[in-house]
Amino acid sequence: MSKSKTLKIFSPYDQSLIKEIPMVGETEVENTLQKAYALFLDRSQWIPAYKRIAILEKVQALMKDQIEELTKIAAEEGGKPYADSKVEVIRAINGVKIAAEEIGRLTGEQIPMGLTQASINRIAFTMREPIGVVASISAFNHPLNLIVHQTVTAFAAGCPVIVKPASTTPLSCLAFIKILKEAGVPRDWVQSIITGNEAAEKLVTDPRVNYLSFIGSAKIGWYLKSKLAPGTRCALEHGGAAPVIVEPDAKMDEMLPALVKGGFYHAGQVCVSVQKVFVHESIAGKVAAEMAEMAKKLVVGDPLDENTEVGPLILPKEVDRIEEWVKEAKEKGGEILCGGHRLSDSCFAPTVIYNPPQDVQVSKEEIFGPVVCVYPYQVRDEAIKLANALNYHFQAAVFTKDLDIALDTVQKLNATAVMVNDHTAFRVDWMPFGGRDASGEGLGGIPYSMHEMTREKLMVVKSRFL
Repeated sequence: MSKSKTLKIFSPYDQSLIKEIPMVGETEVENTLQKAYALFLDRSQWIPAYKRIAILEKVQALMKDQIEELTKIAAEEGGKPYADSKVEVIRAINGVKIAAEEIGRLTGEQIPMGLTQASINRIAFTMREPIGVVASISAFNHPLNLIVHQTVTAFAAGCPVIVKPASTTPLSCLAFIKILKEAGVPRDWVQSIITGNEAAEKLVTDPRVNYLSFIGSAKIGWYLKSKLAPGTRCALEHGGAAPVIVEPDAKMDEMLPALVKGGFYHAGQVCVSVQKVFVHESIAGKVAAEMAEMAKKLVVGDPLDENTEVGPLILPKEVDRIEEWVKEAKEKGGEILCGGHRLSDSCFAPTVIYNPPQDVQVSKEEIFGPVVCVYPYQVRDEAIKLANALNYHFQAAVFTKDLDIALDTVQKLNATAVMVNDHTAFRVDWMPFGGRDASGEGLGGIPYSMHEMTREKLMVVKSRFL
């Protein structure tokens, strides 16, 4: 038994202690892995599809009965405002529903035989099997919905799964694991671990793990990939800079609220938050000014207050970082149209910066905070070139009424998804979701994750009667 340690979970808003929970070490992680691997090796313990569906239907029912409790847990530990946290909980319930429905779609196909002399008297088809043990490392910004995406997908696909929640937001995960057990998930099929980074690394790089689902920083994600055992698949979801191209004919009354919501939702702590808005010079000043006016009116404060629209940053050090980045942008010529300062140790005022230089941090890196930059452009292709210049390529957007311009922009933007006349943070849980280049590898989205967590097996039957 490893030395007993505890993890303290603090409110990101006022730094009050919410709870203290025990952590485990490498010995316990090894035991957890042994249990999961033993389940996978013993086919007699595999859970039939109809039972997985029934269990997940019960999970949905239990979650519906606990919407208020789950909302408050997520809002308190993660800092996302109450109203948005409730939306997350409802999304998570629907995610479980999607996974249950997708189980019946994990099918193979018939492979044609008899096309050559060598293949006569044969029939062949593929089937999909669970890939093996799944290890999931999660992030703080959607403390319940991400856990659903990283555990329910594996369980629905027939894989044992071990999940490590973010150290700042483990309580939503633990509440969900409790619901899974109550719904009848057999023992050890979904296990959570509260542990340090070293033990977590030993887990995900172990050869008994067949699939890694990682959501977090690019630095850690690419490091873990480099350490994976041969044959281990992975899905890595990192950050992005979420560029937006705005043409002169954009419909302002619909676009502006979308950009403000997409930029300041969860204080900008979303991997596809609106960050860089390239606007044609004929309307750039107006767009930036009106965004600033709308941002000034956003209610910043306690995430448990139902009137709050923008909550705190996850840690005080993130407020310090954003303050430094905004200060640099201002000193080098960026115009602060609103915000630009901290409101407390945990909250930063929603900020709009007009035309900061391309060589400052807010232009070069993912901000991951309540800051949106607006850049004027003369030629759309030049704006697209700047949008593509960073290594981060995730989701992007274009606002225009011209279909030809929209299609041309979609083709030229380097992104896994481009929204037309909507903000970059749009997502539904059944669509493919993931970054490319430095922003990640593999695809999320419940059906896509489930497909990646299975692998094909081919059966060929030879008979003289075929």
